[in-house]
Parts: sequence; C-alpha cells; structure tokens
Amino acid sequence: MRLFVIARHAESTLNIERRVNGDPAVEVPLTDDGREEARHLGIQISHLPLDLCVRTRFGRTLETAALALGDREVPMVVEPLLDDIDVGELEGLPIDEYRAWKRVHARSEPFPGGESLDDAARRYAEGFRRLLARPEEKILVVCHEIPLRYGLNAADGSDDLDGPVHQLRNATPYLFDEAALARAAARIDELACGREDSNL
Repeated sequence: MRLFVIARHAESTLNIERRVNGDPAVEVPLTDDGREEARHLGIQISHLPLDLCVRTRFGRTLETAALALGDREVPMVVEPLLDDIDVGELEGLPIDEYRAWKRVHARSEPFPGGESLDDAARRYAEGFRRLLARPEEKILVVCHEIPLRYGLNAADGSDDLDGPVHQLRNATPYLFDEAALARAAARIDELACGREDSNL
C-alpha cells in the first residue's frame, strides 16, 4: 500500500511570536522546543521505511525534516506547490491582523501583493496530485498547517476546508493512503471556487 505521511513543520520562532510568514526567503528557524518536536517526529516514524522526503521551500520544513530523519539515508526533494500561503503585504504582521483581513474578504480575493486562499487551495490540490504521480511507495511530506488542514478535511468530504479539523499540532504525522490523498485533491478543487465565506 502506498503511504503518505504528512506533517506540519515543528514549532518556529514566528509561531511563538504569532506572526505570519508566506515568503520562503525569510529565515524563520525552529525554537528549541521545535527542534525537540522534530526529533520526536523522527522517533514516531523511525520504524517506517521511507523512500522519499518531500519538503517545501521554507527553511523550517528543511530543519524539521533533517532533524526527524537524522542519519537515515532518505532522498529529499522540494515541492513549492505545498508552500505556505503567499500573504504579500501582510508578511510578518501579527496573526490577528491576518485573520482580521480574512474576515472581511472573500476567499477568492488575493492578499494585497499575494495570492488568494482559493488560489492557494488549488495549488495544494495540484501539489497532492504531484505526490500521487511520483513512483515512491512511502513518502514523508513536511509542509505547513494549511495544506495539511485542507487535505484532512477534504479527504473526509467536508464542505469546509477549514473544518471540522482546524488547528493541527506541529511535527505530528498524519497518514493518507493513495485513495485518501486523491479524494483530498478532488474535493479541494470542488470547494476552491471563490465562495463569499471567511476563513479564520
């Protein structure tokens, strides 16, 4: 059976500061607790044979993956389609300001100088399809909370990409078989249609 182990990166300094980051060029290291979380992720997956690790362009996913894998010889590739949302001019702002902006704008409206939530969702669906197209059987994916949240809710057939699962713990493995990941990609595409709803 093909298996996709998807985890949000470990705790970063901006998680503690409660600020948003959608630009992979901005250096955001893990905290001391985050590094411990990443090592614990490694313990959780230590007895699972892995053919590949996929990470995003963000340094926090590289640091998480490297600590989790330790000295295991697992090839690593970058998948930009699973990058965090490009928040444009909201880069570095407090998360409360980011959420306030979302409350008064439709999912189809891009962040100033960035992308829309619907655009990001469609990008995540394509990223999941790209994972499915790979030949490897057991893949670890280290990405961000939002693509993982969307994937979990969409795979379960939810009408809301942000629920019922909402907040996800850092560096915690979530398991998808091939059928579940394919369902997630298809459902995300169905829901990412620019409805006038908010996303908190």
